[in-house]
Amino acid sequence: MNIALFGYGRMGKMIEEVAIGRGHQIVAKIDVDTTAIDFSKMDVAIDFSMPQAAYGNIRSCLENGIPIISGTTGWLEKYEDAVTLCKEKKGAFIYASNFSLGVNVFFELNAHLAKMMKELHQYAVSMEEIHHTKKLDAPSGTAITLAEGVIKHTAYTGWKLDQAEKQEVAIKSKRVGTVPGTHTVDYSSQVDSIEIKHTAHNREGFAHGAVVAAEWIHGKTGIFSMKDVLGL
Repeated sequence: MNIALFGYGRMGKMIEEVAIGRGHQIVAKIDVDTTAIDFSKMDVAIDFSMPQAAYGNIRSCLENGIPIISGTTGWLEKYEDAVTLCKEKKGAFIYASNFSLGVNVFFELNAHLAKMMKELHQYAVSMEEIHHTKKLDAPSGTAITLAEGVIKHTAYTGWKLDQAEKQEVAIKSKRVGTVPGTHTVDYSSQVDSIEIKHTAHNREGFAHGAVVAAEWIHGKTGIFSMKDVLGL
């Protein structure tokens, strides 16, 4: 499969390594200084660019009939525009706040736990995410997805960074060294606590999941998620 990379930073380079290891070719590496893009050789595109570039990359691929996988966070105010365009162009699109296969299992575990805790009002939920110091957005897209999973299945009405109101999920963000990503969801009462946690040991899991998603979407039409890719 011929893969184009939109964004050629650390994640782009790791995706390249994983993709080549799985027998694919990288036919384009589009970064901030790229002036011309040849869509004719692409079978699928993977976007791990900057928030300000993500929607433009997605739009360009959909307008040129290229299925696109996006793992860039911080642009989601334009997500519905991307969905509308994908439908208009009969294209194929997957966005995920995190492509790690383990994290996507963690998302489902988080939702299941939230359902069980719904009526146990003595427990207050909070979250913590820890990432490397070069991560620009806070909280992480993964933490926001986890919070949305709790909100969907409980009486919580929203989330807030650091200090939250009673019906909001409090998210604490830390930026430490080269940490690839640690996410914790905690339910605490006066008598005990229940905690679930996902720890990434390196960034390869994110790259592997993105390539798996690219393999899965090739030849398909529609708007999908990692739940579709993994059959969850």
